[in-house]
Amino acid sequence: MNGKVAGIDYGTVRIGVAVSDSDRILASPYENYTRKSSKSDDDYFRRLVNEERITQFVIGLPLHLSGDLSPKAEEVLEFGHKLQELTGVKVDYFDERFTSVEAERILMQAGLTDKKRKQRRDMLAAQILLSAYLESGCQGIEEYRGLDDL
Repeated sequence: MNGKVAGIDYGTVRIGVAVSDSDRILASPYENYTRKSSKSDDDYFRRLVNEERITQFVIGLPLHLSGDLSPKAEEVLEFGHKLQELTGVKVDYFDERFTSVEAERILMQAGLTDKKRKQRRDMLAAQILLSAYLESGCQGIEEYRGLDDL
């Protein structure tokens, strides 16, 4: 399957976004979107789909270490269902455990200040998530499984 995939690192304040190339080989950080209102959020995602020609979303699903759904994961699933209804674009989910930790580690190694790390963390986490999703052959979570189970 071809077409750009947008990786989403969901947050209640900020949403990290990464976008793949249309061949689904490379994942690049796109931006951090700061949430404003339901209408503004809806407008943002409609615009993202149209401007970047997104054909699929993959959203990081925050699972417990056991692989069970966390309360935040339930919120992410609700967000994903709304996003799919809003845009008409298929939504998939992928285990995001440790993506933010990995993003923070990379940014610390780069020697960035706290402020600069905060500005980049969510979109880098989205890129890490999207890269793992692409490497898995775009296989989302059907049974909640960890990154180490791939």
